[in-house]
Amino acid sequence: MTSPRTLPSSLLALAIVVGACTGGQGASPGSSQPQSSPAGSPAADACPAAPEVSQADAEAWIAEGRSATVLPVIASSLQVCGQNRILIGLLDGQNRSIATPDRTLEVAFFDLGRDPDQPAATAEGEFVWAIEGSRGLYVVNVDLGESGIWGAEVRTAAGGAEEVARAGFQVHPTGVTKRVGEAAPASKTPTADDVGGDLAKLSSDEDPEPRFYETSVDEALAAHEPFVLVFATPKFCTSAVCGPTLEKVKPFVDEFPSVTFINVEPYQLAWDGSQLKPVLTDDQLTPVPSVDEWGLLTEPWLFVVNESGTIRGSFEGTVGESELRAALEAVS
Repeated sequence: MTSPRTLPSSLLALAIVVGACTGGQGASPGSSQPQSSPAGSPAADACPAAPEVSQADAEAWIAEGRSATVLPVIASSLQVCGQNRILIGLLDGQNRSIATPDRTLEVAFFDLGRDPDQPAATAEGEFVWAIEGSRGLYVVNVDLGESGIWGAEVRTAAGGAEEVARAGFQVHPTGVTKRVGEAAPASKTPTADDVGGDLAKLSSDEDPEPRFYETSVDEALAAHEPFVLVFATPKFCTSAVCGPTLEKVKPFVDEFPSVTFINVEPYQLAWDGSQLKPVLTDDQLTPVPSVDEWGLLTEPWLFVVNESGTIRGSFEGTVGESELRAALEAVS
């Protein structure tokens, strides 16, 4: 059953990092209490659990590495056991984004219930623009081996002395978002034919790419076509990165002609005779059925699916050019 959509704190964190106005309370820099579910989640019974950590001990660990000049923000949604693609933003003391292409980021991940002194994993962050030339994030791919309270210690430098800061987050046994390796749901998504070819009645994009609206997800699966599925709404996006993410995808349509590209507006919209307007339930945006079928609680999301209908790539929030190209090359 489709339910009204409220803004999870992970999405608020993303909105803060990219400088969006959300009209709500921002997530606390240096910590994250995400509410939504990511793309990489094994079965809950296959995930070991770390010993419990008290809130006081977790806060003390974060405080030991607190910086007055760098505040790390976990901007992706709920982390789970196994492989994770984590988005990390960096803010200064005035909550301004300081992530830039020339600033490096290294992250040590600590399983606080197991050993708060030795990192369980380390990884380098790859910078990506969330809003081109304006706001950036770092993509960190890491395997988190058990559920519980974790800490991230970031080391960052931008042509000067290295700075260190910490953040805490929870790793859950499982999530609900469709993950890499799973079968893509055969969602019936809107196409241009449903609105007589008038894309203004289908897409909130001011300059829509017509090829995004030729094929429904269920049709692509039935035809055994590899496809890219982008859940993004340029006009009604709560994270401010839907439009920029959609623009990143458009150049790949010509580069990968064997791949079908599909954009889905994640919220129910109604044509009022002159423009699209959101359908509200209890004053909240109302997700379309395919959002629930794919298990999404944030936007934007991008999935890459091969000709066999298996999800081969999953990207929350924003996507780097190299990430997307690698995923497309693997299915084309």
